[in-house]
Amino acid sequence: MSGPLYLAWRYLAHHRIKTGILVASITLIAFLPIGLNVLVKQSAAELTARAASTPLLIGAKGSRLELTLNSLYFETEPPESMPYAEANRIAASGLADAIPLQIRFRARNHPIVGTTLEYFDFRGLRPASGRAMAVLGECVVGHRAARDLGVAPGDTLVSSPETIFDLAGSYPLEMKVVGVLAPVHGPDDDAIFVDIRTAWILQGLGHGHQDLSARGAEATVLSREEGRVTANAAVVEYNVITTENLESFHFHGDVDDYPVTAVIAVPHNARSRALLMGRYGGTDQTVQIFRPDQVMADLLGTILSIQQYVVAAMLGVSVATLAMATLVFWLSLRLRRREIETLFKIGGARSSVSALLASEVALVLLLGLTLAGGLTLIVQRFGAAAIRAVLLT
Repeated sequence: MSGPLYLAWRYLAHHRIKTGILVASITLIAFLPIGLNVLVKQSAAELTARAASTPLLIGAKGSRLELTLNSLYFETEPPESMPYAEANRIAASGLADAIPLQIRFRARNHPIVGTTLEYFDFRGLRPASGRAMAVLGECVVGHRAARDLGVAPGDTLVSSPETIFDLAGSYPLEMKVVGVLAPVHGPDDDAIFVDIRTAWILQGLGHGHQDLSARGAEATVLSREEGRVTANAAVVEYNVITTENLESFHFHGDVDDYPVTAVIAVPHNARSRALLMGRYGGTDQTVQIFRPDQVMADLLGTILSIQQYVVAAMLGVSVATLAMATLVFWLSLRLRRREIETLFKIGGARSSVSALLASEVALVLLLGLTLAGGLTLIVQRFGAAAIRAVLLT
């Protein structure tokens, strides 16, 4: 280390507080705009990855953003429902595979997703233990949900009522956990998956009750007409599905009229996608079809426009901080005038003194930029994981 550089280093080491403030200022000036840009890009990638992997989404007309957030990320309140017939309509068209979703209920703050087994293949979900659901009342739990709820295959979960006083709604259903999914680091880790028919039972559209033709059930029967039995409120409805009462569970009405919150459509090719979207283009349609990635792109466009103002504000703060750092250097030189005169008197050349002062500035800049680079690397390395944690929380 040369003479001026060594003296500069010793001076900065001696004045630790002043050096620390200057280095911190330079670090923030360099890191904040770059770090924000990195975080925004990673946030955009995290938000759009799941939407980009979902070709088409069909749901009742309304807010596309709310429908996307509910269907893909299991957030927001349930959107308006549409009839299950839409899923059959898509499948019958031969243009795409249809994956129905009914996302309305929760179990201890974890969403209960009613769907079909095709959803697991579509999202690449595999059980880490146990198996997929096979009959009514079974559920498969995401990795993080299983950890938070403390459940494993063989345990049970009880659904939460929609409201505290759910007088007209359905009874909570006790579901058997038959599998726990391997982690996928996404919203599926926090979800509880059931068959679409189990989701309808949760909603009260299907139920099981004691055999009204059995002996001892007379007190629960209001009337018997032409083989039709009408029961009163005293009939016992089951809130857990077992092998003994499974056959008693049934649905009333036409299944095509049963509600689903959304349908994921997976077209066979680009032509099928265009044809399918064209079939929903009429103004008389009560449902809508759209690409979720375009919805998230619009959302990110809003975020990026806000980012420009934030970056502009940060640049203004950076300029002010840089001006303050320059002022600190200049005041330091003013305070060190006698020290500099002493260096001249003992034979120090003007070039050597200038090199000493320049070395101090260079070392402060080097330390600040090095720390800013290190922070940027940390953000690049761990930013995506932090964003996933924030989004899922």
